[in-house]
Amino acid sequence: MADGDRLAGLRAHGKFIDPDRTREGKARAAAAFLRLDTLWVNTGTLCNIECRNCYIESSPTNDRLAYFTLGDFTPFLTEAAAHGAKEIGFTGGEPFMNPDIIAMIEATLRTGLKALVLTNAMRPAMRPAMRAGVRRLAAGYGTQLQLRVSLDHYSARLHDEERGAGAFDAAIEGLKNFSGDGVGLSVAGRAKFGEDEAAARAAYAMLFKKHALAIDASSPAELVLFPEMDEEVETPEITTDCWSILGKSPADLMCANSRMAIKRKGEKPSLVACTLIVDDAAFDMGRTIAEAMRPVPLKHPHCSRFCVLGGARCSQ
Repeated sequence: MADGDRLAGLRAHGKFIDPDRTREGKARAAAAFLRLDTLWVNTGTLCNIECRNCYIESSPTNDRLAYFTLGDFTPFLTEAAAHGAKEIGFTGGEPFMNPDIIAMIEATLRTGLKALVLTNAMRPAMRPAMRAGVRRLAAGYGTQLQLRVSLDHYSARLHDEERGAGAFDAAIEGLKNFSGDGVGLSVAGRAKFGEDEAAARAAYAMLFKKHALAIDASSPAELVLFPEMDEEVETPEITTDCWSILGKSPADLMCANSRMAIKRKGEKPSLVACTLIVDDAAFDMGRTIAEAMRPVPLKHPHCSRFCVLGGARCSQ
């Protein structure tokens, strides 16, 4: 079932509808925009593989988010820098399928901002032109450039269940190649396998040591374990009371300090509230960062499951 269909089912039962009130009539929580730390760019939904639980349904045929071009990107980069952004994050799809990705990364680094690229480190990233471009930028800008490689699990079996046969070995090979090229690396896994976090980090550490990868599995920045966004599992709506109950703050959410630029097929580039939600008009934020600096009502299951209860962030 597609994400939109699942969300429609929830809303048919009265959940995640009103921007101000939950189904029970309680005040819905919102996140005020505080500052711009990270501008995300979705480089396009095309991907070389089709993962079983991809939150954005990327695939070799899904191009509903078109390739972002350098021309599309430049005005957003200029505005992001003017608003004091620290980082540009590139996600997809698979960013290294986008023909302009090296040019967009280089423009980011020249501006003095950090660049974070989320990749599966498989064939598109290993094409000679892409790998050479990354190697050149890493040599010139050092840790200002970081790649975060998706490795859902430290075992080939469970990773390949998500991404297809051979995906684990290809990702490990990509990690080793980028490491040998002197590229700054981190890894993104999934905390969905019923494992204790400490045990999972220990197992990742053994994997990294085996392949001589200088990634600290004990560091939440170098090994990010994201909560699973299973749409079949019920999740509560977040009320204003939840902040004190959970001991959390809306200032800690991604939408308090980041936005994402996208280009829907056949449309001009625009901004959405975060990296997770691109098909819900309630999270469309306008065509400039200045327009997008407004509060975000937490009226989507991802707000609850991933950000508030999961405590996750996509930025470094």
